[in-house]
Amino acid sequence: MTLDRLVCANCAAPVSEGRCPVCRASRARMQQEGPFAGLNPAALIALLVVLIAALALLAHQSA
Repeated sequence: MTLDRLVCANCAAPVSEGRCPVCRASRARMQQEGPFAGLNPAALIALLVVLIAALALLAHQSA
């Protein structure tokens, strides 16, 4: 989930705006989770497939 689509249950504002303490805490927690925390499983699988294909192509060209 990305911050631009997440709505706070406490103040009903976007979490990215950080209007209340709950928003600010959620925003800080999500920013600390890392760059791949917001990706869904399908995107992670697609990224893995692309990386495997790139490695296979590289191995085929160097052989």
